[in-house]
Amino acid sequence: MNPIARNPKDFLTGCIYILVGAGALIISRDYDMGTAVKMGPAYFPTLLSGLLIAIGIISVLRSFVKSGTPIGVVAWKGVVMILAATLLFGAIVRGAGVLLALPLLVILSAAASARFSWKTSIAEAVGITVFCIFVFIEGLGVPLPILGSWFGN
Repeated sequence: MNPIARNPKDFLTGCIYILVGAGALIISRDYDMGTAVKMGPAYFPTLLSGLLIAIGIISVLRSFVKSGTPIGVVAWKGVVMILAATLLFGAIVRGAGVLLALPLLVILSAAASARFSWKTSIAEAVGITVFCIFVFIEGLGVPLPILGSWFGN
């Protein structure tokens, strides 16, 4: 059986990049583009979508030229755990706040790895949470609660 491309990993990776980029491009088309001097809400997502699609096309074309190894077994446990952690974060961030939801996301995502360590995961969760609170919530004004409504805030 002949494969479609000489490098299936590059081929599928490129296809994923193209799909995600096209999806973001479709979503951002309803926003105002603005100009390079006064950027609208669609400017940056459109620019990144275009770059992602370009990288995807390069990856797909490269898959026909450069040989590579076949795709191995998909680690479904990891995929499901990371997806579940992300969905849980989205579901509880308003009620629990970033201070609880983000460490939970980091630790559950890390638990998907075969090399999971509580000590490392907790240290990473604390570091990422502190960084995100200072940069995104305090610095950039992202409207997410540090402590959510479940704690009387």
